[in-house]
Amino acid sequence: MNVLILGSGGREHAFAWKISQSNLLSHLFIAPGNPGTANVGTNLALDVTDFEGIVAAIRENHIDLVIVGPEEPLVRGIRNFIESQADLQHVGIVGPGSDGAQLEGSKDFSKNFMHTYGIPTAASKTFTKETIQDGLLYLEEQSLPIVLKADGLAAGKGVIIAQSLKEAKDALEEMLLESKFGAASEKVVIEQFLRGIELSVFVLTDGKDYVLLPDAKDYKRIGEGDSGPNTGGMGAVSPVPFADAAFMDKVHNQVIVPTVKGLRSEGIPYKGFIFFGLINVKGDPYVIEYNCRLGDPETEVILPRLQTDLVSLLAAADNGTLQDVNIEYHEGAFATVMAVSGGYPGDYQKGFPITGIELVTKEAKTTLFQAGTGFKEDAIVTNGGRVLTVTAQGNTISEAVETAKNALGLIQFEGMNFRNDIGFEFKG
Repeated sequence: MNVLILGSGGREHAFAWKISQSNLLSHLFIAPGNPGTANVGTNLALDVTDFEGIVAAIRENHIDLVIVGPEEPLVRGIRNFIESQADLQHVGIVGPGSDGAQLEGSKDFSKNFMHTYGIPTAASKTFTKETIQDGLLYLEEQSLPIVLKADGLAAGKGVIIAQSLKEAKDALEEMLLESKFGAASEKVVIEQFLRGIELSVFVLTDGKDYVLLPDAKDYKRIGEGDSGPNTGGMGAVSPVPFADAAFMDKVHNQVIVPTVKGLRSEGIPYKGFIFFGLINVKGDPYVIEYNCRLGDPETEVILPRLQTDLVSLLAAADNGTLQDVNIEYHEGAFATVMAVSGGYPGDYQKGFPITGIELVTKEAKTTLFQAGTGFKEDAIVTNGGRVLTVTAQGNTISEAVETAKNALGLIQFEGMNFRNDIGFEFKG
């Protein structure tokens, strides 16, 4: 089977690493990929939103299966575009069409969907430029803190947690009247703030059945103790200790099943991943958000846990045979720790040489995934805010984190920074 992965980050390197181990694989291509993916497949110089170029690459390389890593091409309709080609009806696609991708692409759509199908989530209301006065009055009636979310995709930056009424009103005006997040904030969802501990749950579905993938908890704040501004993710751990059988039974019955059934009731065919961003509120799961793909850096921690052949899982989702699949995990705990550029998530420089990658690849129970890297002549250099991550296995989360950090100690590039306290709630 010839496989094409769309994307260039750590998530896509993890996909490529796992898929390259499959006996079902003939040739692996990644568009555009990074220096890490080039070690396990063939990189193609294509942008993930270049639909014409992607279709041409599918034809030229006789691709059988396409895996869409990031959200933007899904929301823009990459599945719809491929399916519209008469000669590509045989190509499997992991990821929903543009209608299913609204779960992530529109916060307003996802909130209405959850309310319709009784899926537990925070109380909310949506406002536009035309109804901003109603929104300002609504804020006066709410408890603080309060959450404001841009309706559309905003590169992970469209959420504001306001601590005061003035901050909330200012944020609403900036989003709706000053287009703070561009077209993404033409609508703003004002949402109740929930107190609890977050986790991520992932399923692969064929639209009828689903398999549960390993759960994870990621760490978005730049600073230790979850301080400072949000990032794309500084690390993750799996499994999540409090996600025991009783809690996951609630997730299954109250969240996953009604979501999959709700999509079918809406007439939305959905083949691909659903990422449930959850919060545990006094033992009950509430949905904070949906994503229509796997997360990053969660992918880098859950795929090493997965013992089952990933290509066989993805093929089963495509041909509707997930009910026959048994999924198996590796034993132990896993942790991934992300190394980032100096200044991230603010301004940072690129192009610094990275040394030590070859040393980490020799370390036992560790795997290095490249994210924001690039080539400069023959050298691997920094090319993004989140540069690379090391995933490690251990008997406990603490052991896995220490192993990952020790391996990162072999890596050097100018301005390199990483959190020392990933998994801090679960140590001991």
